[in-house]
Amino acid sequence: MIISCGTKKKVSSHRNSSKTTQTTSNEIEKVDPKTKDESQVENQTKQEKTPKTTDDKPAFSNPVEAYIWQYSGIAQEEMRLYGIPASITIAQGILESGSGQGNLTTRSNNHFGIKCNGWEGEKVYHDDDELQECFRKYKDPKYSFRDHSLFLYERPRYAFLFDYKITDYKAWAKGLRRAGYATDRKYPDKLISLIERFHLHELDAEVVNGTPPPNFPKPKNKVDTTTSVYYVKAGDTLYKISTQFNLTVDELKQLNQLESDNLNIGQKLYLKPLNKK
Repeated sequence: MIISCGTKKKVSSHRNSSKTTQTTSNEIEKVDPKTKDESQVENQTKQEKTPKTTDDKPAFSNPVEAYIWQYSGIAQEEMRLYGIPASITIAQGILESGSGQGNLTTRSNNHFGIKCNGWEGEKVYHDDDELQECFRKYKDPKYSFRDHSLFLYERPRYAFLFDYKITDYKAWAKGLRRAGYATDRKYPDKLISLIERFHLHELDAEVVNGTPPPNFPKPKNKVDTTTSVYYVKAGDTLYKISTQFNLTVDELKQLNQLESDNLNIGQKLYLKPLNKK
């Protein structure tokens, strides 16, 4: 899997979406050294130069700015590929990972608190809604960003989000809550606050106004979830099929009495117990 990182911008987050975190601005030139007093941050001028370290890497006064500087390029590339606003991705990353400094994120590079749910890769266990829940572990943060894109793009319950304008971050923020991404009632407000405070919507504008104009894809997962049978196509895996129909890999294997993960093109898979209509 190859992911273009683009311009680096730092980020951090933790799984518990009820804990608010700070966010950072879009472009290095516009990053203002942040203080703990929000009013002071808002009054700082965008023209203020960012201090440089000896290796020419910008020095930031808080982890939110560092997070944006490091990861916004990746979020913009994911936006070009999957049509998910970069502003939403970065705001979620900041909120979910504690600007990259949350315990789960530092141990697993998991920036979006995505749980295992049939995951076949490395795993870590972390206290969240319940004690020692299973979360996905990634070798590099960029894979976490790609998995976040696929998580939204491939699940039918998020398909309606892609009908919103790519620049309508408010609709996306509210839609994520409606689709069940987070249980926190204030989740949309927190995302919108981060986006507007740190001008993250400018990341979206950069992509939309880019040359050539981006051709945002529509998700292919607007499937009929009432269907009970699926025929394996080229490129299918148990994990891909299970997420498409809101099942776990174990559930899919049990329904079809599979002992291995191997599939054959054209193979018939049951998605519901035979006695269910």
